[in-house]
Amino acid sequence: MNQDNDCEMKLEAADKIENAAELQDESEETPPEIEILYEDDDIVAIHKPAGLLVHRSYLARRERFFAMQLTRDKVGCHVFPVHRLDRPTSGVLLFAKSSEMANVLCEQFAAKTIEKQYLAIVRGNMHDAATLDYPLKQELDDHADKDVDPDKAAQDAVTSYQPLLNTEVPFPSGRYATSRYALVRLSPHTGRKHQLRRHLAHLRHPIIGDTTHGDGKQNKFFREHFAVNRLWLIAKKLSFSHPRTGDHICIETELEEQWLTLFTEFGWDEEQLSVDETMLIS
Repeated sequence: MNQDNDCEMKLEAADKIENAAELQDESEETPPEIEILYEDDDIVAIHKPAGLLVHRSYLARRERFFAMQLTRDKVGCHVFPVHRLDRPTSGVLLFAKSSEMANVLCEQFAAKTIEKQYLAIVRGNMHDAATLDYPLKQELDDHADKDVDPDKAAQDAVTSYQPLLNTEVPFPSGRYATSRYALVRLSPHTGRKHQLRRHLAHLRHPIIGDTTHGDGKQNKFFREHFAVNRLWLIAKKLSFSHPRTGDHICIETELEEQWLTLFTEFGWDEEQLSVDETMLIS
């Protein structure tokens, strides 16, 4: 199956699920707040909060709110997903307002012409920028991927990473008397499942808050010391060609308050990133 047909089938499947699973009862539960970062007649980009699924799934029947549904309600028309963010990842999420525009954007993602930039907080100090080319075996779901060959060869996976800021805090989080962390900019050149989490774990700098591939002791330390339970990964910037006009579009979101609070704890200043993005604090 070619990538264009695969993308079209995914769009149709998401559309069917969205239409077939409308809520049947009223609830007093407050939906999470989504911020519109960019909107025109063809596309809309939002800031997806951590913990929110992109769209309905037959595997998530107990969930009540989804980014696709909330965006549709906010802009007043149906929207089509063109990429996804994992549930615990926050940041820039792009939708199209028609299947035609969605397919054009999907083609850009398949051709790897869309630039994605993330920020992550990882275990340990990092000092060297590089590009990791490390193939990944497909992570299979017991239900959704039951027909997929478990012996399928590993897929190409490439991620560029750039350390931005380092810190050492005087609190033990394991057998060491202090704890070290780094703020890292990540640019994935492929889109494998959990690629950034798995690549950083391979580098022995797992992303804090990653309960699947991360460091349990560090995750526990963050939860207890900073009273925040989340994956410290945000989709910060998305750059692409407008699907109708071809104009260059760059959408960037702000760091959430949780990040700014943590920056204060670490002695980091957000302005340092705009003044000198390669500045390292030992």
